[in-house]
Amino acid sequence: MKKTLLTTALVAIAGGGVALWMLSAPTSLEAGALGALEAPDVARGEQVFWAGGCASCHARPGADGDARLELAGGVELKSDFGTFVAPNISPHPEDGIGRWSDMDFANAMLHGVSPAGEHYYPAFPYPSYARMTAQDVSDLFAFLKMLPEVEGDAGEHKLSFPFTMRRGIGLWKLAFMHEAPVLALGSDASEAEKRGQYLVEGAGHCGECHTPRNFAGGQLYDQWLAGTVSAEGEGVVPNVTSGDGGIDSWSAGDIAYYLESGFTPEFDSVGGAMVSVQKNMARLSREDREAIAAYLKAVPARPNGYPSSR
Repeated sequence: MKKTLLTTALVAIAGGGVALWMLSAPTSLEAGALGALEAPDVARGEQVFWAGGCASCHARPGADGDARLELAGGVELKSDFGTFVAPNISPHPEDGIGRWSDMDFANAMLHGVSPAGEHYYPAFPYPSYARMTAQDVSDLFAFLKMLPEVEGDAGEHKLSFPFTMRRGIGLWKLAFMHEAPVLALGSDASEAEKRGQYLVEGAGHCGECHTPRNFAGGQLYDQWLAGTVSAEGEGVVPNVTSGDGGIDSWSAGDIAYYLESGFTPEFDSVGGAMVSVQKNMARLSREDREAIAAYLKAVPARPNGYPSSR
């Protein structure tokens, strides 16, 4: 009897392990998924590049001017799970992504899967990029191919067990990654609000920094854009809803001007990690900055997502 129970338990454990292994498997785009796209447009791709903030993480730390287009990587992103190092994504054939196919790049952006078929860590904000259109991803890749090749590997992530086990990220994706919009805009939403939602929730990945997270690193969407403690543990990333401590007093024009110039309505200037983000936003069209502002004004008010003592 004991032997039968033990055998049954072992079979159940093995079956559970197989199920978890299958559930955590990386998923990729179906073959031919990119076949219906228009020819890539480099000019549109440049706009996606700035909207997506690629230079903020993948240019060398402290890079400015044209050097922000040299995507050598090396920026360190600290978290409770360890330190993630942004990789070289220049067109270098060895150290960058110069040998990637269109499908390789689309799978990385939309599914968080590497050309080798492994999960990327979500420090790479593909949970937001998953809301992008395949056309925008294709245009972005066309633009990246035009940038300078930069030699040199950016280095490895600095993680400890069990976070070195990439397979478990598949279960994280099942729990926290989805392509659906975060907010349900009303039927009367303007075209500007809809465009702003696409930019903020997708390419702009604003929620990756401005939204609190749970113990597993998943965004708390019921506190969308309510601000949170900085990843570095010092200071906060501000509330950008119209809630208490947010931007209720800012007009849509104030927001758009801030994204263009870096100046707040109180004549203060942008600071911290937002400096690089604002430089990106300044490169967008006026219409896109206004769309971002329109969407942010439509986000429901939420109380600060960080302790008031901070």
